[in-house]
Amino acid sequence: MPFIDLQSNLASSSFSEDFLKRFCSITAAALKKPEDRMNVVVHPGLPMLIGGSCSPCVVVSVSAISVTDTAEKNKDHSAKIFSFLTQELGLTEDRIVIQFHELQPHQVGKKGTVMTFL
Repeated sequence: MPFIDLQSNLASSSFSEDFLKRFCSITAAALKKPEDRMNVVVHPGLPMLIGGSCSPCVVVSVSAISVTDTAEKNKDHSAKIFSFLTQELGLTEDRIVIQFHELQPHQVGKKGTVMTFL
């Protein structure tokens, strides 16, 4: 049950429903998780600064159970996510930052319990 949180200073018009569905699809494939388990949230129009510049940028947080626990896995995930975002949003790689967070099953609640018991 991955959580993808994208924050950007780009306008909300940059993030159509089609973009959200394609972003969900690419991140699900990268993480090898089914799309129906994905949770994607986009926060557009934020005041942001990366590398000393307020030029268009994106910060993505990827939180998941069992798939963000090694540098090798995250390197692969990162390449796929960067490729999608640079193509779709016209940003250069230096304007995108991705954070990976490893979750434990007891840290994710669903259906009135936690993933440990599902």
